[in-house]
Amino acid sequence: MMKKVLMMLFVSLAFFIGFIPGLMAQEGVTDTEIHIGQWGPQSGPAAPWGSVARGSGDYFKWINENGGIHGRKIVYHMFDDGYNPAKTKAGVKELQEGTGIFAWVGGVGTSPGLAVKDYLMDKKIPWIGPSTGSLTWVSPPQRYLFGVYPLYMSEAKTLVKYAVEKMEKKRIAVIYLNDEYGKNGLRGAMEELAAHNMEVVAKVPVEKSDTDMKPHVMKLRKSKADMVLLVVTPGAAVRVVGTAKAMQFKPQFMSTSTLSDFPLMTHISKGLWEGVICATFGELTDGDDPGIVKYKREVFEKYASKEERFSLFYTAGIVFAEPMIEGLKKAGRDLTTEKFIAAMESIKEFKGIGAKVSYKPFDANDIYSRQGARDTFLVQCLAGGKAKKLTDWMKMD
Repeated sequence: MMKKVLMMLFVSLAFFIGFIPGLMAQEGVTDTEIHIGQWGPQSGPAAPWGSVARGSGDYFKWINENGGIHGRKIVYHMFDDGYNPAKTKAGVKELQEGTGIFAWVGGVGTSPGLAVKDYLMDKKIPWIGPSTGSLTWVSPPQRYLFGVYPLYMSEAKTLVKYAVEKMEKKRIAVIYLNDEYGKNGLRGAMEELAAHNMEVVAKVPVEKSDTDMKPHVMKLRKSKADMVLLVVTPGAAVRVVGTAKAMQFKPQFMSTSTLSDFPLMTHISKGLWEGVICATFGELTDGDDPGIVKYKREVFEKYASKEERFSLFYTAGIVFAEPMIEGLKKAGRDLTTEKFIAAMESIKEFKGIGAKVSYKPFDANDIYSRQGARDTFLVQCLAGGKAKKLTDWMKMD
């Protein structure tokens, strides 16, 4: 009799548990859905970078239309944080604890990302491809965080090396946003200059609230710099270049990939971006790369809004998401966080429309166990926002 009672209790408990949503299940995953989150500045000082999150969203629509991931559709949750870390933190917590997100992808901005990194890592929530090349994501490496964006430090080193060795520039200055994004670029420039027994001739910080660039450009001009590395937001960069022209200060301007959307920068600078040299992380959008051609036809032309441009930052939303999709496919139908992490670690020499991506089993002493991309190439802005390719893909230090 007791055995029958216990059996009935067990069956009843199992039946009851089956009707409690999410209990004993993988967070953010149902039999038909995988919930993915991202923040992106659709307003505020970094709004020109907002197309990253929109590009990811259209890419996921294409993935879903083509069968999804092992029969599951991606449910995409994107919110506008205005490049405000407080809004980033509030939005991520609301979605993570209210909806339940399996993994996060992209996410523009070093400061916004830093506001949620510890929270996500403490909860063991995967985060793939932060839309920023900050060293903070991988130094030290985090088990659940996989970098896709090439490091700003490495981009800065590559630009300075090219300026010194190929262009024979002698006086290098850096104007940088006074946060981790800007400081990463400054560190890389200073390290590369030290390798050439040189020093930076001016280090000029910019606050997000700064609008008048005359004092900043005065410092640059006083330094007699013949190359100025810009590690700032698009709006600040345009004001710097415009002010420099008004002051008849004509150095070679260079920038990390953050300012390499040449049609955009040409438009908002009213043509003043011509001649600027940038590092970049993705295939040129007006080129003949097969992946670019495919995504323009099958993703952009089908899903993008009429106001959207097929731009570097729109395709960046695909660049940062492609390795995540590859990991989800490798993880199989029985999707769990740990199986997904193991699948991401197995990715080797994956080439989408960005740099090649490779990971390794987690090693707390090896940043490249979690920093996937190490390649870039340099481009120069021509009239009308066209790009001239100065180098092929090359591995950075």
